[in-house]
Amino acid sequence: MAALLLLASTSLTLAAQWAVPEREGAAQGGLSVQPAEYPPVWRNESQVEDYPGGAVRDPYQWLESTDSPETRAFVAAQMNLTRRVLGQCDTRDRFRALFSQIYNYPKYGAPFQRGRPGGVMRYYYEFNTGLQAQSTLYSMATSDGYDNATLVIDPNALSKDGTVAVNGYAFNWGGGLIAYNVASAGSDWETIKLMRINNATGAAEALPDTLADVKFSSTGWTPDDKGFFYNRYTPVGNATGQSTGANTNQQLWYHVVGTPQAADTFVLALPDHPDWSLGAGVTDDEKHIVVSITTGTDPTNQLWYTPIAALPVDASTGALDLARYDMRRPADARPALPLTRLVDNFRASYGVVAAQGDIWTLQTSLNAPRGRLIRVNISNPGSVDSWQEVLAQHPRDQLVSATAVKGDALVVQYTRDVTAVLQQRSLASGALVREVPLPGLGSVDLTGRREQSEILFTYTDMTQPGSTYRFDTATPAVSPVLLRRVELPGGWNLRDYNTTQVFVPSKDGTRIPMFIVARKNVTLDGNNPTFLYAYGGFDITVGPTFSVSRLAFLRAYNGVYAIAGIRGGGEYGLDWWEGGRLHKKQNGFDDFASCAQYLHDAGYSSPSRLTIEGGSNGGLLMGAEVNQHPNLFAAIIAQVGVMDLLRFPLFTIGHAWVTEYGDPSNATDFPYLHAESPLQNVAVPSGSGQYPAVMVTTADHDDRVVPLHSYKFLATLQHVLAGYPGSPQRNPLVLRVDVNAGHGGGKPTGKIMDEYSDEYAFAAAAMRAPWVLTPPPAEEALPRHDGALHQAVPGPAARLQAAAVTG
Repeated sequence: MAALLLLASTSLTLAAQWAVPEREGAAQGGLSVQPAEYPPVWRNESQVEDYPGGAVRDPYQWLESTDSPETRAFVAAQMNLTRRVLGQCDTRDRFRALFSQIYNYPKYGAPFQRGRPGGVMRYYYEFNTGLQAQSTLYSMATSDGYDNATLVIDPNALSKDGTVAVNGYAFNWGGGLIAYNVASAGSDWETIKLMRINNATGAAEALPDTLADVKFSSTGWTPDDKGFFYNRYTPVGNATGQSTGANTNQQLWYHVVGTPQAADTFVLALPDHPDWSLGAGVTDDEKHIVVSITTGTDPTNQLWYTPIAALPVDASTGALDLARYDMRRPADARPALPLTRLVDNFRASYGVVAAQGDIWTLQTSLNAPRGRLIRVNISNPGSVDSWQEVLAQHPRDQLVSATAVKGDALVVQYTRDVTAVLQQRSLASGALVREVPLPGLGSVDLTGRREQSEILFTYTDMTQPGSTYRFDTATPAVSPVLLRRVELPGGWNLRDYNTTQVFVPSKDGTRIPMFIVARKNVTLDGNNPTFLYAYGGFDITVGPTFSVSRLAFLRAYNGVYAIAGIRGGGEYGLDWWEGGRLHKKQNGFDDFASCAQYLHDAGYSSPSRLTIEGGSNGGLLMGAEVNQHPNLFAAIIAQVGVMDLLRFPLFTIGHAWVTEYGDPSNATDFPYLHAESPLQNVAVPSGSGQYPAVMVTTADHDDRVVPLHSYKFLATLQHVLAGYPGSPQRNPLVLRVDVNAGHGGGKPTGKIMDEYSDEYAFAAAAMRAPWVLTPPPAEEALPRHDGALHQAVPGPAARLQAAAVTG
């Protein structure tokens, strides 16, 4: 059988060029669906799109109308099938009960301090009692004052079903005001609200300010504490999270506290560059506004600035008066905001670490793919290549962050083979002062301020749910002070497990780092049910962190879990990213397949005992892997994936990913995109003639990777593999659609447990993995969230907003 989306007959030479290579099929797993059970899906055979390499049929393009009656009927029919398949997964309810039991432990974020030195300052931290739908924000008077903490924001009070989330917040310089971003149903569209904080008591008071049409926003308070910069888009249709229209021409606005949004000032836009994005902040010495300009999702930016003292002030309010720069005024009556372009190209990334008047210390990737620190006098900068180097690029480690704290102290975080390393260095010279010891091979979330000598951080790894530490750079003590360690309920002994890091040679010999967590006495006979996860894109690093769903899988089925740091990610800096993007995207796919083969060869797993999982860009990875190596896996979980590489730039923020994937309208990029796109490369394999079990997941309010990607891919899988007489495909090909949810951000706890329970039970049944945990866990503490898979898709009027920036 040829792939569904064939090149038109006018492009026969290209059809031969892009012929699907021979690949072996998958073995039959523990779940079965007859081809006749798949719902019929209409194909528009006349739908053809022209590309530089020829015409490509797109018979399911009608599914791009994600809220049409026809698409809703498609989703409802697919969900009915999925419910029947999940009925074969006899460990599903037990897994959810176990997941709920383990998940019910208190979760603490890293504390951070706000307020000015000399005034009353408070510490803040995020907290979840265990099974709350959303984490809350608390404040306390000291960094260890948890017992006397005060509730500041409780998102759980904003909706009955927990689908309204607080996605971020920014405090003013004095610490008495907080602007926080609220989103519904996982949408990327947000509303900014304000709250006043009593720094002495922690008491919080809601303010009437409400700012709409916010998306992918920075929030930059001015030092007068009277206003802040934020970002807006003009909504395409209604900003509800279900519009698929492109989001371009991002705008920078200024809001004065206590005034209506209609009085806000539209201070900056870049109409000549509709795909550029911009965000504003203020240097730590409170003297300059800094605007960072980005293009696409590349880790590069321009850096513009203006002295705050150069801007006009309203004599009556004391707030900045930027009305003369408002871009709604006629161009001939409006001067431009007086911005100096310190960096005016996209050669590298630049971030301000510390500012002392005109002397700025920057973290950059300029001539340093693993990062370094440089220093410039902005009043006389000269060429960027001449700026003083403060901390040279490490010969091997990746510079993650540099945090300037009080005095001459700088806390630098590296990753060394994907694990966190902390160091104290001199801000003036970059010289090493001391290493900050960490508990093991894990990840760190760090906070610190220029006005204080302490840093606070949480540490987690694959068997450590979280510990919070304080480290004071002004004292001679070497070891951080433990403030709080999280303990799991129910006596779960994490010492039963080992985390191992291995380095797997890829197809071209490149060493790929992979973490493997398994019980200490694991038998390497190839019979262990195993999960393999990766992301591999957008310069994002996937480190060793703790996961309750992963632990539940290990406990329930005596499983093994592996995380691969494939190319395209940021595990070893920009060279690693460059090695797996654009025309080199296939390298990351090869890396992942090599890691899967390693797990088989080392005896952890076998093709009938391995499930692979990835989301967003990792969902694209899953689609590519199932097309290229169906014989390596028993099950595939493809979450919210970018499945149509020929049309992704057309929807919401997809145009920003052209810098990552390439441009399908470009004759040079098109052959690579067509050859790698999951949608265009589904084909019946040789041998068994079938794919492994596949669960494609999405959400009805995902306005980042819009659900049409998953809909079209799933329809293609079913048609190509099970839509012809005598098809041998029996492993199920199913779709899971979450309702009132988005790309993943802000998802309530109940929905998280529903999703992972369905996915792990599906994978366990496909791998024929028996339940080994005895005795069974106690009855689940949180009821199943009926708004997920378990009800029909509601009509447009019943749906809320949608969610999350890159694929």
